[in-house]
Amino acid sequence: MIAVDSSTSRRIHWNRLHGLAASLAALGLLAACAGTPVAPQASSSEGVPAQWQAPLPHQGQAADLKRWWQQFDDPTLAQLIEAAQQVSPTLASARARVEAARATRTAAGAALAPEVNANASLVRGRTDLTTPLGNTASAGLQASWELDVFGGARAGRDAAQARFEGAQAGWHDARVSVAAETALSYVSLRACEALLDQTQTDATSRAETARLTQLTAKAGFQAPATEALARASAAQASAQLTAQRAQCDVNLKALVALTGIDEPALRAQLAPRKAQLPQPAEISVAAVPGEVLNQRPDLVIASRDLVAASADVSQARAQRLPHISLNGSITAGRFEGGGISTNGTLWSVGPLSVSLPIFDAGRRAANVDAARARYDEAASAYRGKLRNAVREVEEALVQLQSTATRNEDARTAAEGFRASYRATESRFRGGLASLFELEDSRRSAVQAESQLIDLRRERVAAWIALYRALGGGWSAGELDTAAATSTTQAQ
Repeated sequence: MIAVDSSTSRRIHWNRLHGLAASLAALGLLAACAGTPVAPQASSSEGVPAQWQAPLPHQGQAADLKRWWQQFDDPTLAQLIEAAQQVSPTLASARARVEAARATRTAAGAALAPEVNANASLVRGRTDLTTPLGNTASAGLQASWELDVFGGARAGRDAAQARFEGAQAGWHDARVSVAAETALSYVSLRACEALLDQTQTDATSRAETARLTQLTAKAGFQAPATEALARASAAQASAQLTAQRAQCDVNLKALVALTGIDEPALRAQLAPRKAQLPQPAEISVAAVPGEVLNQRPDLVIASRDLVAASADVSQARAQRLPHISLNGSITAGRFEGGGISTNGTLWSVGPLSVSLPIFDAGRRAANVDAARARYDEAASAYRGKLRNAVREVEEALVQLQSTATRNEDARTAAEGFRASYRATESRFRGGLASLFELEDSRRSAVQAESQLIDLRRERVAAWIALYRALGGGWSAGELDTAAATSTTQAQ
């Protein structure tokens, strides 16, 4: 420690220290010229096709996907999605990961700044034989700063920033997933209710046929075998009705679990639009796949993982290079004792220390190799997610095209079989058709109606799959703005 009021021969030459610090800072800037890892873009990545192979929706509009659920003809769906997002444990976990990543980013950025600690002490006693008994009080500051000459701390900050952005994208991805899952569950319930109404009608019809057949059999106009067949058909329809009702109850309970709404309240909320499948607004799809894929949160997560892995490699390499640190302190002290009172300020700058790794049994080199391996893993994962994203969009487009093509045929088939069944039923009641003909016609009509309902459900599900494959209306620019703000604050 050097006293302020001591002789000038013991003073530190500030100009020389300042020049040394400036030289080290310049060296640090040169070391930073390697640059910050840049997140890959889907539009410039290998494996992304120049255009979609599946046909695009013809009349889709560039609707805001963030508000897509409000564009359904069923307001109940949007209400259920909002309720599900509020109680979803998946979203809660994603939100916690964002906060953890934010704290880690703050800690990583703090490594670039000096660390300052305060200290204070009060001692009563004698420091040596010539000093009288007295009280010594002191308070001061101690500062230390590890100069990031080779960019290790900056690489750690960049990795933390990338992981924070990935956590933000993960929250958006979880939000989209919860919305899609809730919508699919809701559509399944409505389709099940439509099938239940159809099954109820069929069961009622079969029961009436069995009753009439029993009356005519007792009168001797029908054979006992025909009566047995009618009873069996009615029993079969009743069993199918019970199974269908149970399936609808299962779907409802799944929706209760997703939304957190009490079952009686949910049943009341769903009652007004019972058995009506919601119809969405059509979505437009950009012709260039790269533009679409850049809006997918899961791809942004993978790209940020790749950036973080690259920064980890830089940080591991920096650990093998010299570490330079600068310390300093200033302390104000006062002594009272034996009628003597004195005070003063002590300060020091230094030491300026350099630590050079010599031998660590290969630990730092192994850390570099491990970081490189993690980078290769992240790169492979990104490429895999990119291919999977292309597949998901293509599959959704194929399903949309398929359901659109099949819709007219399925509707025509349902109408035809329905008309055929009514005609056969009239002939049966007039004694011109057998029960076997009636049951065969009934089976065809029921099957055609079921296929039409399932096709409608499948088409809505295809739109939901496309919504999810397009990223749910999220934009990567939201992360770019957050990244620019956080970088400015860190500097």
